Amino acid sequence: RGDGRTSLASAVSSHLSTPSMPISQITQLFAKRGFTVEEFVALSGAHTVGFSHCSEFVTNLSNNTSSSYNPRYAQGLQKACADYKTNPTLSVFNDIMTPNKFDNAYFQNLPKGLGVLKSDHGLYGDPSTRPFVETFAKDQNRFFQVFARAMHKLSLLNVQTGRKGEIRRRCDQIN
Repeated sequence: RGDGRTSLASAVSSHLSTPSMPISQITQLFAKRGFTVEEFVALSGAHTVGFSHCSEFVTNLSNNTSSSYNPRYAQGLQKACADYKTNPTLSVFNDIMTPNKFDNAYFQNLPKGLGVLKSDHGLYGDPSTRPFVETFAKDQNRFFQVFARAMHKLSLLNVQTGRKGEIRRRCDQIN
């Protein structure tokens, strides 16, 4: 896979979703790149591993803008993130049940109000994505199949070939 010869952060932001975007807007971003709603939901399942910085979601808790959080979970998140303004590195696992295992627990957590980000709650709350959340929560193999297909599709997106790109010796420097 070739890397492009130029890279501008300003050119990237309009192609990326944010944790606070409405699901309809995120699905449109993915659709513009040729992804189905099912593939978008499967790719969101990558949240089964990793973490989110408190600054990405804590306002959803303090402003009480979302009743979709499990109340005890919301209290735990508020406690874990209490000092996020003085310590911007504070973060929590995206999947509290199996944070270091790639599985379908992320999808099982969403109906219980155990999502971290606004977009996580949106996946279960939106009628266009909820059926896929429910399917992946019940059928881990289906999640794995769709996720693998979507990741492969993602890896082929805008591949630079021939003279349009290069395989870099160091990823942070043009050859």
